[in-house]
Amino acid sequence: MRLIFAGTPEFARAALAAIADAGHEVALVLTQPDRPSGRGMKLTPSPVKQEAEKRGLPVFQPASLRDPASHEAVKSAGAEVMVVAAYGLILPQAVLDIPARGCLNIHASLLPRWRGAAPIQRAIEAGDSETGICIMQMEAGLDTGPVLLEKRLPILDSDTGASLHDKLAALGAAAIVEALARLGALEPVPQPQAGVTYASKLSREEAQLDWTLPAEVLARRIRAFNPVPGAWTLLNGESLKIWQAEVVPGKGRPGEVLQAAAGQLVVACGTGALRLRELQKPGTRRMDATAFLAGGQIAAGASLGN
Repeated sequence: MRLIFAGTPEFARAALAAIADAGHEVALVLTQPDRPSGRGMKLTPSPVKQEAEKRGLPVFQPASLRDPASHEAVKSAGAEVMVVAAYGLILPQAVLDIPARGCLNIHASLLPRWRGAAPIQRAIEAGDSETGICIMQMEAGLDTGPVLLEKRLPILDSDTGASLHDKLAALGAAAIVEALARLGALEPVPQPQAGVTYASKLSREEAQLDWTLPAEVLARRIRAFNPVPGAWTLLNGESLKIWQAEVVPGKGRPGEVLQAAAGQLVVACGTGALRLRELQKPGTRRMDATAFLAGGQIAAGASLGN
């Protein structure tokens, strides 16, 4: 099939590679413009652009798809279908109407739950027991189109935002290849009105841990926000990233350090407590609790947070 692929991050790169490996003709790759990255803030191509260039595929990087010039670029590709995965730009109706067989979106949730920008992290944060991939026919609404194919995946208690992302990226890559192979036979299923939730974009502000919340809630947030934006708290007025933690019995003032010895760093929450297992101070590497406590920077009775 001759198609256009639109995507930007690593999640989308896996899908592009699978589509190309399956023998489809990728006539054009749309991805966001290069962005400053790293300590030197050097302009860096997206993972999708890197994959496309490795394979010699034509790349188009418009800042927007609302102008007639970008529409012409899409039309000139002469594609039957467009596949979209975490592209990051809104596709206006004029673009959605260009491919003869429509636009397909690879969405990392079981729609209509977790429509929007951060479905992987929100599923972990909410304590969902499963998630998955939906191959959806795109329309003007935000992830509202009918679903052509659904693949389910359990969420493990050990899953982080990173591990679940990688599993879903692989599942999404396989699912879109299957959907393209069966495109004429798949029946579009409208999304139900019940059960709609929205996965709002992640922010650093919300990743600050509120120690008045139950330990179970904070443990899920730490897993969900690993690696981005990274759960954090304050220690002596300085930011402290928390990468791994587990729920343990304990009672005290929210944010109070209940134990800080023998490799055990336990902090009281609104209910229960968290044993902090992996931490990181600004400008240092990640370290386990034993290494962190060896610096003697915290003792029982101290407080974390505001």
